[in-house]
Amino acid sequence: MRPALFLDRDGIVNVDHGYVHRADQVEFISGIFDLVRLANQTGFVVVIVTNQAGIARGLYTEADFLALTSWMNSRFAEAGARIDAVYHCPHHPTEGLGALKQACECRKPAPGMFTRAMRDWSLSPPLSVLVGDKGSDLQAGLSAGVRNLFMLHHPDRETLPLALWPNTIAVSTLLDPRLTRLLTAGSSIEAGMPPDRSSDTSRVFPPSEPRREAS
Repeated sequence: MRPALFLDRDGIVNVDHGYVHRADQVEFISGIFDLVRLANQTGFVVVIVTNQAGIARGLYTEADFLALTSWMNSRFAEAGARIDAVYHCPHHPTEGLGALKQACECRKPAPGMFTRAMRDWSLSPPLSVLVGDKGSDLQAGLSAGVRNLFMLHHPDRETLPLALWPNTIAVSTLLDPRLTRLLTAGSSIEAGMPPDRSSDTSRVFPPSEPRREAS
């Protein structure tokens, strides 16, 4: 079984301007091409997993999403990087139109997109890595068995579920050495062994900020 680098799209691959669905709206996050190239070189399958509620809300079509995905994948290829697979959820439990209004198993924080990718690509959950920018991204990955979780910019620190704390490292850049070291280790990482975090100084709850205890 192979390791995967799971990436959220909006907020990780591109700046989240809100319901991005056209090429002229895409602003790639600094470092994303380098990160994906490194993952390609070290044997990780690169998988994007993205909620696309704009489809459910009727703001754009699935064809629009697929056309943009093809365009984005071409930009990666031009940069010498490869996106191996893109999984998307077109549903929303309350705001979806018609058949797209449903509580599905693919919309994060449910793990459906992750488990489907694992089946399709014979991926190893404990060897895999996830980079997201929301608690729902990390919860979905954790529920699918991914234990190496990275949160970019950690905007959800006040609402991040307690179960995610031990497994999550907050980073301010996609090329943080702790993330790149883990990818460089590649498939030599022993299954089930977490990364060495003895030198971490920027977890979701850094030591300088006391954790809130439940009342």
